[in-house]
Amino acid sequence: MSELLSEASIKEKISSLTDWDKIGKSLRRTKKLENFVEAIAFVNKLVEPAEVANHHPDISISYNKVTINLTTHDAGGLTQKDFDLAKVISQIE
Repeated sequence: MSELLSEASIKEKISSLTDWDKIGKSLRRTKKLENFVEAIAFVNKLVEPAEVANHHPDISISYNKVTINLTTHDAGGLTQKDFDLAKVISQIE
């Protein structure tokens, strides 16, 4: 099981991420795209990195907006796995 990060560590790590916020015990990012088709295409790009990391985000799609929530469920909060995957997701266009 992954180790939970301290609040100080979370604040430090989140400062290096663009467009991510800490909401409760998760990281959240909402990406706005041109339309529904582009939103689905973006979500499909998340599959491979999530599988490689064996860490799967909670995803919500609302027409052209994709909201991604990352948390390590078995640890009960944020771990390094969440920040590692957030960095990868941030690079996906």
